[in-house]
Amino acid sequence: MSNTFISVIIPTFNRSSFLSRSINSVLNQSFKDFKLIVVDDGSFDDTSDLINKNYKNIIYLYQTNKGVSSARNLGIKKSQSEWIAFLDSDDEWHPKKLELQIKELKKNPSYLVCHTNEKWIKNGKYLNQKNKHQKQGGWIFEKCLPLCCVSPSSIVIHNSVFENCGIFDENFPVCEDYELWLRISSNYKFLYLPEKLITKYGGHSDQLSTKHWGMDRFRIEALYKIIKVGKLSYKDLIIAKQMLRNKIEIYINGALKRGKLDEVENYLNRLKLIN
Repeated sequence: MSNTFISVIIPTFNRSSFLSRSINSVLNQSFKDFKLIVVDDGSFDDTSDLINKNYKNIIYLYQTNKGVSSARNLGIKKSQSEWIAFLDSDDEWHPKKLELQIKELKKNPSYLVCHTNEKWIKNGKYLNQKNKHQKQGGWIFEKCLPLCCVSPSSIVIHNSVFENCGIFDENFPVCEDYELWLRISSNYKFLYLPEKLITKYGGHSDQLSTKHWGMDRFRIEALYKIIKVGKLSYKDLIIAKQMLRNKIEIYINGALKRGKLDEVENYLNRLKLIN
């Protein structure tokens, strides 16, 4: 492993208008023992020029467009640090984010995963989080089942967790974080800091969640996957199967309303397979 304590990975694709804000929020951290890796997932805007002109001391990796999971995975493979953090290229860190998380991790050495609360800004306006979005710590597998309750931009994670649980599944164009947190939260407890140490910005047209309809389709696939692997505890298996049934039933009702009878039949058959 490298002597650098933590690697920070920013995946990006055609976001040069946001990227400086994200990079600067890392470079301005009060904790300095990190290396910053920007993984350019095939941008054809001026991302490369921006990096080469203004950020000569960071690690810049370029790959043909393969998706955010592939970009994050390349960063993980190149990191060689004991700890890893992620930051989406349209998000921003509080200046003491790393310092506070690392301080708490050192105080709680049994934890290998840490996440924080977050602030939401959409189209320039502050958004209040709903109850279903509230974050928690400890054994949060059940909390992770309904929707993604851990922001990649908030996470600090020990490299050994990826060695044990695997990295991002590149077959998921969206909900790739949801799928990974299911795997990790079934094996590890999460340390949680209630401070809002990241700002997430929404409302721009290139957000992945706006490009794919029916996000629960991908959560259903993630649930199928983790159940099929067969490594869940009995308790976690029962609640995962119940969540899968709930999501399939909701999806079937939506498909009926849209007149998508082929999808209805497909998901009815899949529902029968859950025992």
